[in-house]
Amino acid sequence: MSNPDRRGALSAGAHHAGRGGSVLERTGPSATELAKRISRGMIDYGQRVSKTSEVDPLIRTIIFSLTLLVPFVAVLTWSQDNHSQDEHAGMSMSTEEPPQAELLAWKRESEGNHHLIGFFVVLAGVFILVQDTLKKRFRGVSYAWPVSFLISGLFVLVYSDTELWPFGPKPWIYGTITNPEVIQHKIFAVLLLGLGLVEMQRARERLKATWAAWVFPVLAAAGSVLLLFHSHSAGMHVENHMAIMARIQAEHLSYAATGFGIGLSKGLAEIRTKWQTVFAKLWPTLLIVLGVLLMLYTESL
Repeated sequence: MSNPDRRGALSAGAHHAGRGGSVLERTGPSATELAKRISRGMIDYGQRVSKTSEVDPLIRTIIFSLTLLVPFVAVLTWSQDNHSQDEHAGMSMSTEEPPQAELLAWKRESEGNHHLIGFFVVLAGVFILVQDTLKKRFRGVSYAWPVSFLISGLFVLVYSDTELWPFGPKPWIYGTITNPEVIQHKIFAVLLLGLGLVEMQRARERLKATWAAWVFPVLAAAGSVLLLFHSHSAGMHVENHMAIMARIQAEHLSYAATGFGIGLSKGLAEIRTKWQTVFAKLWPTLLIVLGVLLMLYTESL
């Protein structure tokens, strides 16, 4: 083969190789593109794992809270049966009605308890709404609303049932576990104290775990459910007792509905969405509504 022919063949081969290379470049991604795709995939996976890790504490908190309610429900069921038997035995042995003065004292005590708790609930809602404005001048304002819950919880725990020691003749433990109404009062006291303690630690920035933000919504919802089954002996020994009991049940139903709204809006206020600021104002507003309803509580027609 002559030199011109050889050079022509080499040029043709080089040209063909160049075209083949361009085909390879078009059919497969470059190393840079592969690195970018892998990097994006790792970032997406990390974000999915991060979201999962944020949801897991919420699920664990809900399960733990519901688990705590199991023994309470069991004790309430046993206490309800035992209390019914005691009442039946008492009715068979005696048909005497409590003195009118004693009934009036019970009524005033029950209404006063609801009114005082309502006052502290209103106070807590007001403090939550104004804390961002006053926080720069009064740093302690962030602690005010958890303190309101702590005071309410202590009051309900100690003073909600004065027939128990040290105010009355009944032993504290026996008088509690044998009366479903008293048990429910103590459960509400524990819920209030738990909410106050957790939110106090969050206000002090001592508790920053993700699950801590969901304690309030979960316990608020749990307390609202318990209100649906709240037994109340007020009005059972007076005239028109059926109408009075219906009124009391309607009042507690309104508390349950408002409490559930508080728990729901508080939970939504903890999630970063465009509506977060709306829910952040809504739940303390509903807290004030609940407090006002409690302050209007009455056992009269």
